[in-house]
This record gives sequence, structure tokens and C-alpha cells, in this order.
Amino acid sequence: MPYTGSCACGAVTATIAGEPVAVRQCWCRQCQRVAAGSPTTNAIFATDDVELSGTLTTTSYVAESGNTLTQSFCGLCGTPVLAQSSARPQFRTMRIGFLDQPHGLAPQVAIWTDDAPAWAHIDPALERFARQPPAPAPAKA
Repeated sequence: MPYTGSCACGAVTATIAGEPVAVRQCWCRQCQRVAAGSPTTNAIFATDDVELSGTLTTTSYVAESGNTLTQSFCGLCGTPVLAQSSARPQFRTMRIGFLDQPHGLAPQVAIWTDDAPAWAHIDPALERFARQPPAPAPAKA
């Protein structure tokens, strides 16, 4: 099923042709900063499946994993749109809140759980990784 997305003001939109290779909840400290203390929830799509329109504002930093992470958001309304890891250029990590409903996507994995605050509730049904997980498998052709 194709997915679509838009920021709060509509200046940035996306059409995504394929299915995600993974849906993850990330508890790293940087994601907690982006998500006001909670985890980010992200669907990882093949780069070639993602078509964006509008102007993104980006910021980059070296993450605890050692990879350069570039986060992109709408410069007009601030809606987080996607992240891109230097280690995985074949993927775009789309923020679930950016995707239009109903999309039916839910996290399958919780990552960087060692960074979660003591009060965090992490669904016990989710597979967990204390730190950086292995790369997701490529999308099936």
C-alpha cells in the first residue's frame, strides 16, 4: 500500500511507494530530545521508495553509534519528517507522526532501551535492543 505524509502546515509532503522494512521505537537521548522526552517512532523505508516535496531544514550530528545522523524537519512548522544515517543510505527513517492516518503501522522493536528513563513504559511484546540494533533486512522485491 502506498503511504503519504505531510507536516502540520502542509509545506512538506511525501509519497512512499513501498512497505517499511521495520518500524522501531527509539529511546536514544537525541530522539528523546526530538520527541519532548518520549521515544520517536519510525518506519524505515527504502530510499528509492520515498518521494518528498517541499523544503526540508536539516541538522546533523555524530550519534552514539558513531554514525552521522541527519534529521530533517519542516522549517516552517517544525514537524519532524525523517532521519538518515550515514551508515545506511539505502534507507529513510520516516517519523510516524508525519505519515497520514490511517497507516496501520506500529512499532515491532524498541531500540536504545538503556537510554530510556526509569519511568518509561516499553511494551513487553516488543523485541528490544539495549543499544544500536543490526541494520534491517532489505525490502523484498
